[in-house]
Amino acid sequence: MALVVGMATAACSGGGGGGGSTSTGGEDGSPKLTITPANGSGSARPDAGVAISAAGGTLSQVAVKLGGADVPGTLSQDKTSWKSAWTLVPGGRYQVSATATSSKGKTTTATSAFRTVTDTAATKINNVVPSQGETVGTGMPVFIQFTKAVPEKARPLVEKAVEIKSSTPTEGAWRWLAAGESFNGLPSLVFRPREPWKPRQKVSVTVHYAGLKIGDSVFGDKDVTRTFSVGDSHTITINAKTHRLVARKNGRTVRSWGVSLGSGGEVKDGVDRLLTTSGVHLTMDRSRMERMISPGKKKGDPGYYDEQIPWATRISNSGEYIHQNMSDPSCLGRANCSHGCVRSPGDDAKWLYNWAHRGDIVTITGTKRDLEWWNGWGYWQMSFDKWAQGGVLKQPVTTAPLA
Repeated sequence: MALVVGMATAACSGGGGGGGSTSTGGEDGSPKLTITPANGSGSARPDAGVAISAAGGTLSQVAVKLGGADVPGTLSQDKTSWKSAWTLVPGGRYQVSATATSSKGKTTTATSAFRTVTDTAATKINNVVPSQGETVGTGMPVFIQFTKAVPEKARPLVEKAVEIKSSTPTEGAWRWLAAGESFNGLPSLVFRPREPWKPRQKVSVTVHYAGLKIGDSVFGDKDVTRTFSVGDSHTITINAKTHRLVARKNGRTVRSWGVSLGSGGEVKDGVDRLLTTSGVHLTMDRSRMERMISPGKKKGDPGYYDEQIPWATRISNSGEYIHQNMSDPSCLGRANCSHGCVRSPGDDAKWLYNWAHRGDIVTITGTKRDLEWWNGWGYWQMSFDKWAQGGVLKQPVTTAPLA
């Protein structure tokens, strides 16, 4: 795109700096406009963004576009400079138009075009959870999952580049999880609120990953956005001593039934694997028919099982579900007879399967085995202050208002 100058005749470009700069005007009392990267550059650095400045006047018009879409940015208080809000897309072709006006009414107008470098990092965003349009429970975390571990130097950039908004301002914090701590084995950055989300609101998460400097000369490939809803408050309490489950909606009991939890009696590496874990769980995924196989056993071993179990709602990564009872019904509401799951009458397990959101809070008490914070989505087992220390910035953030 040609450079167009109004009320001025001089223009110059500077090299280096990942695209250089273009300056226009500054004669006969007209303002001087400087645009970075320079017009015609094909090697602009995505992490440098776009900068426009005016000397001898103020910016009266700025438009920066990528493929016809506006690129957001911030105008300084004195209106002498403009800076793009986020990094740029690698390989993107950008168009810039700006006008500056002096105190005597003289103007300088410039239009410019440039392209950013195309070098992208092998570390990409694999997924953002919750899913687009999903309705979740009030305990739901937000996961940014990566194909590879994000280098330490790039982590502060990534944390700062996440824009999270909600209908009700919510304080929370980010924490980096290694592959071994993540529920699905992917390196992740996870947001957890200090307190459960307020019900019946919308949340938007945008990871401005495109153009972030991930390696020495490679950049994040693209942005990812998810918008989801927080539904009614669903809470489930389960007591291993009274053998009772109580489900509440917005604080009101809506259903209750007798259950059977883990019997215990199989200790390995100091852990009784047949005990249900006590603590604050979250509902995770669910299965109409889940195949359950005794861990660490082969066919013919004592205690071996391989069964298809209906109406299974997962609450941890150590094989714990709330599911339909398939064994002695006399245990329900009376004794703990399971291999660690929460056995329920068929109608109640089916009801929960259809009623629960991912991220509903399930609190289990009365057993001698505690839920580890890294087991499934057991993040509420950790204090919030300790959780926040797992981020690079090590401080809480408050969600921005969602229009």
